[in-house]
Amino acid sequence: MLLRHTPKEIVERSALTVNPAKTCQPIGAMYAALGIHKCLPHSHGSQGCCAYHRSALTRHYKEPVMAGTSSFTEGASVFGGQANLLEAIQNIFTIYQPDVIAVHTTCLSETIGDDISQITGKAQEEGKIPAGKYVIRASTPSYVGSHVTGFANMVKGMVEVFSGASDEKEDQINVIPGFVEPSDMAEVKRITREMGIQAVAFPDTSEVLNTPQTGRYEMYPKGGTTIPELKSTGRSRHTLALGQLASGPAAKLLDAKCKVPCTLLNLPIGLRNTDIFIETLRQVTGASVPEALRLERGQLLDVITDMHQYFYGKKVALAGDPDHLVALTQFLKDLDMDVRHVLTGTPGKKFVNRIAEITGPNVNAYEAKDMLYFHQLIKNEPVDLILGNTYAKYIARDEDIPLVRTGFPIYDRIGHQYFPLFGYQGGLRFLERILNALMDRQDRDAPEETFELVM
Repeated sequence: MLLRHTPKEIVERSALTVNPAKTCQPIGAMYAALGIHKCLPHSHGSQGCCAYHRSALTRHYKEPVMAGTSSFTEGASVFGGQANLLEAIQNIFTIYQPDVIAVHTTCLSETIGDDISQITGKAQEEGKIPAGKYVIRASTPSYVGSHVTGFANMVKGMVEVFSGASDEKEDQINVIPGFVEPSDMAEVKRITREMGIQAVAFPDTSEVLNTPQTGRYEMYPKGGTTIPELKSTGRSRHTLALGQLASGPAAKLLDAKCKVPCTLLNLPIGLRNTDIFIETLRQVTGASVPEALRLERGQLLDVITDMHQYFYGKKVALAGDPDHLVALTQFLKDLDMDVRHVLTGTPGKKFVNRIAEITGPNVNAYEAKDMLYFHQLIKNEPVDLILGNTYAKYIARDEDIPLVRTGFPIYDRIGHQYFPLFGYQGGLRFLERILNALMDRQDRDAPEETFELVM
C-alpha cells in the first residue's frame, strides 16, 4: 500500500510506531552466527519467530538460511523452554552435525525468564554437547534495541566462549566488520591481504551468503570464521572494530578479557573513512600501503573530481542503521552534497550528536523514529535523493524522488551481497549508483531544448 495518505503535519507520537525503521534483535544474531564456519543458528522461542527471521535473511540474500528452533508450545510458554532447548541441542548435534550451535532468545523466552546460560551449562553436564563441539548464546529480546543490537550481542557471545587471554601474542590483528554485507567482509579481507597483514575477520559471511551456484546444496558452505581462528582472537595484537554500535561491544570485551587493545572506527565507506581504516592498519601493524590500493584511491578521487558538479548542493535524505548512516553522511558531505534528513530506528544516545558533528547543527537527525516520520520530514522539506532500504521505495514513489538502495533489508534488487560498499572500489560503485540516479532524473525531466547528448 502506498503512503499518499501520510500527513504533512508532524504530531508527536509516544505510543504508536508506523512502519518501523528497524527489525528485531534475533535477525541480527542469526546473521552473525552464520559468519562462523559450520555453525547452525538456533532460535529459542516459537516456530513462527524463527520462520520470520529466516525469511527476512533469505529474501535479502537470495540464499537458503538454515536455523533451528525450540518450537515453544503453550506448555513451554508457561513453564519455560528448558526441556525444549536441551532436546534441541541433542537432536541438532546428532542429525545436522554442526561444530557450533548459536542460541539466541526471542521475546517469548525472555519474557518468561529462561536462563540460557544455565540451560546450556546443564546440556554440557548431561553430555548433550559432544567433545569438540560448542554452544554459544546471546540474549536478544525483540522489544529492546534492533537487529544491529542482536548482531552485537551475538558477536560478544563469540568472544565470551572462544577467546582466551594469553601472554604470548601472535603476529595478527582482529577485524570485526560489523553488520555489513558478505561482499564488504570480503573487501576487508582483500585489503588486509593486499597490505600483507594477517587478520582474523569475525564474523565472516563471505562465501556463506553469496555462494556460487554449483548444482549441489551444502548446508555448511566453506566460508565463515573457523573455530581455531576465533580461539586465536585473544592472542592477537590489536582489534579494529568497524562500526561502533555493531562491533564496539565485542572489541571492548576482548580488551577487558584478553588485554587485546582495540580501536573503534567508522565503516570504511567513502574516501575519508577508507583512508582512516588503511592508515590505522598501517600504524597498528607497520605494514606499507601497496601501489594497488593507491591506484584504487586515485581512481575514486578522479571520479569525485570529474563529476563534482552533479553532486554539489544536491539535497539528500538517509534512513538506515546507525553505523552505516554515520559513514554515508561523511561520504556525502565530502562530495559537497547537502544532507538534510538522517533517521534510524535503532535507539542510541550518541547517534544524533555524531551526525551533527559531521553536518553541523542544521541537519534533521533522529534516532528511534519510524518511516512515517521520515516521510513527513521529506514532505516538509523535499530532497533530490533518498538513500534507504527497500521500504523507502514507497516514499520515493509517492514523492517522485530517486532512490539508491542501501542497508538492510533490500528485497527487490540484487548485487549488494556481491559488490562491496567498503573501500575505494566500493566507493566507486556507490558513486556510479548515485550519479546514475541523479543523471537519469535530469534526462527524464529535461525539456527538448536542453536534452543534451553530453551532460
